[in-house]
Amino acid sequence: MHESTISWLQVIIGPATVGGIQAGAFKIGDTAGTLENIIHCKLYRPGSVGFVSKSGGMSNELYNVLARVTDGLYEGIAIGGDVYPGSTLSDHVLRLNNIPQIKLIVVLGELGGRDEYSLVEALKQGKVSKPVIAWVSGTCAKLFKSEVQFGHAGAKSGGDLESAQAKNKALEEAGAIVPTSFEGLEPAIKIAFQKLVEDGVILPTQEIVPPSVPEDLSSAIKSGKVRAPTHIVSTICDDRGEEPTYAGVAMSTIIEKDFGVGDVISLLWFKRSLPRYCTKFIEMCILLCADHGPCVSGAHNTIVTSRAGKDLVSCLVSGLLTIGPRFGGAIDDAARYFKDANDRKLSPYEFVESMKGKGIRVPGIGHRIKSRDNRDKRVELLQQYARSHFPSVKYMEYAVIVETYTLSKASNLVLNVDGCIGSLFLDLLASCAMFSQQEIDEIIEIGYLNGLFVLARSIGLIGHTFDQRRLKQPLYRHPWEDVLYSKYV
Repeated sequence: MHESTISWLQVIIGPATVGGIQAGAFKIGDTAGTLENIIHCKLYRPGSVGFVSKSGGMSNELYNVLARVTDGLYEGIAIGGDVYPGSTLSDHVLRLNNIPQIKLIVVLGELGGRDEYSLVEALKQGKVSKPVIAWVSGTCAKLFKSEVQFGHAGAKSGGDLESAQAKNKALEEAGAIVPTSFEGLEPAIKIAFQKLVEDGVILPTQEIVPPSVPEDLSSAIKSGKVRAPTHIVSTICDDRGEEPTYAGVAMSTIIEKDFGVGDVISLLWFKRSLPRYCTKFIEMCILLCADHGPCVSGAHNTIVTSRAGKDLVSCLVSGLLTIGPRFGGAIDDAARYFKDANDRKLSPYEFVESMKGKGIRVPGIGHRIKSRDNRDKRVELLQQYARSHFPSVKYMEYAVIVETYTLSKASNLVLNVDGCIGSLFLDLLASCAMFSQQEIDEIIEIGYLNGLFVLARSIGLIGHTFDQRRLKQPLYRHPWEDVLYSKYV
């Protein structure tokens, strides 16, 4: 990019400008039109002509003309037709004159104002050494009896001196090549360019094959060449064939091979068939976490909602929405923290105390009822199964060591079912040799493991809903409410 080009990036071209372009380099604003027009006008590579205009629309037309009769545009600017432009025609002509690659300058002015006269003075003083072809439009204004305002704010003749005829005459007398009409502008440019070629001043730009313009999407869709992309994509199931499939496994195969719930979860969640000991473990987690009594927050909310006469989905959702770090939602956090601590080889003391220093309770540790002497049977059953069937239980053993340390602080800081499932699922993912490390991290981050608790607890919450419907009990009301009700009603 020539330094003279950089200079016009540092000024206001004009308040009404459509922008500027350096062929084969860049453009600003809407100048040059569509991508198809840029290709048609050969603006994908630099030519030898510099161009400046007041009109943005006419600049596009002249780019087309230059592509036909010259080797094309090097740089083009449209300053706009305001009465007070940010830059003038002469500003840019003088700048274009200093760009070595430009051999011919084309100027398109219009009636109104006296901007063109500064260019006349520059030509008279010899400041412009390159051929200038100029035309001032608006000569038809003389045909009107009264003063006419053309499209631009500045295109209004304020007297004979501002007329197109007067400006064209002054430019011609100053040395510019001025045709007798706008129709003569193209032939004049062609003749001047050919003379420069014959004199050896211009070595015409070698043509290159322009990049192909991609077809407009709407047109391509209409012609049937392409189709719009699918907005919703599923990679776990497909119902387009004779029978639906789960991760590529047909429904008939699922039934014929006696797949269980764990196998289906394996296909729909992990998109692969896990070994039977893995799917059996998944089923155990669902069975053991289906319910934990009516007093936990999820069951309590479901019961209250059911007694209020709400529908099944509302009752279920009211219970599920309570799942979080303090109710069943700690499986993922437990897996995340146990994995990080074990992989960094932190001792139980370092792990627990670092969590304490951050003000974070260790997920998966602690229970309101269970303690050192009153263990959670669910935890024992899951640990027994894993030790018998899993190739490795290193994460669970680490959680047990952490539990040993936390029990030295308080008897109820036991490994709970969330921590047990979280650590064992880490062992399942790591030891079955079917997941990469990146996949394991993604599974924990997305929340797959909490999904197990959500699925399991949904079974119990639906049961509580049905139970309350059968009991047909109204929403519980405190005895004092009956007293107040009888007093005021």
